Amino acid sequence: MQSQLPLYPPEASNFAPHVDALMVFITSVCVFFTAGITIAIVYFFFKYHRKAPDAVGIPIHEDSRLEAAWMIVPLILAMAMFGWGAVVYVDYRHTPRDTLDIYVTGKQWMWKLQQPNGLKEINELHVPVGRNIRLILASEDVIHDFFVPAFRVKMDVVPGHYNTMWFRPTKAGRYHFFCSQYCGTNHALMGGWVTVMEPSDYAAWLSGSSGGSDQVVAGEKLFAEKACITCHVPNGTGRSPSLNGLYGAQVLLADGTTVTADEAYIRESILQPNAKIVAGYQPLMPTFQGQLTEEQILALTAYIKSLQSQPVPVKGSGIAPPTGKK
Repeated sequence: MQSQLPLYPPEASNFAPHVDALMVFITSVCVFFTAGITIAIVYFFFKYHRKAPDAVGIPIHEDSRLEAAWMIVPLILAMAMFGWGAVVYVDYRHTPRDTLDIYVTGKQWMWKLQQPNGLKEINELHVPVGRNIRLILASEDVIHDFFVPAFRVKMDVVPGHYNTMWFRPTKAGRYHFFCSQYCGTNHALMGGWVTVMEPSDYAAWLSGSSGGSDQVVAGEKLFAEKACITCHVPNGTGRSPSLNGLYGAQVLLADGTTVTADEAYIRESILQPNAKIVAGYQPLMPTFQGQLTEEQILALTAYIKSLQSQPVPVKGSGIAPPTGKK
């Protein structure tokens, strides 16, 4: 396929064959009709050109079947392209549950990446082959875009907001990634490498690398330093809801609606605590906007996620019951 051509990168993820097949189909349809229409124009130009200065054209009554054909056939082809693309897109946006979560922070002009155990990398990303990987993306300054051509995946990295994307590497190797959104004078230099390793090699690399700190431990320390523990009491007796079992749950809000407690909700609750007030609680939490770096927010998020397995108090969690409004 396209991966055999030097102008195209290799197919190295689960999405690559599907994206390439769709592009081959679209390109083939375009080439077929372009060639056919061009040949017809040239042929009719010579066949029906005026052969005498006083020649007058003969009135032609079009066949309604031909009119219908050149409306129906393009419609069918366009809907086929749309449907095929929608299937690929839905799969891309539907993240599996069994992912290895890696945090990615973009800033002018570098990428900072953090493994689940806290190991940090600069412009380098190590992942195991055959494992579902989810990147949680944030920006410290302007809009960036994380793009891995060999994986056929890309996602905008927006300041003040989390985006996520996932992929499953299928071939061990080393693949280039870029920022594909212009972000300043050194935009062209903002790139790095994804190293896809065999699972055993990845485990050995992860355990043998030094300099990483446990992100959950760092988040727990920050949670205590910022006095969050004085209000978010684990047993639910504090002035703010308990965070035990929060991540991934449905939270009942004061306006009667519910929201899923994902990374974006946790981040918003830290920086804009009055945006979504949990039912049964007062808006007492101060904002930490401008007081925490993206790395600190990610550490706090990792710690809160680690509380997912902790016992949820009967009262004081803010978690909606199973029959709560969705």
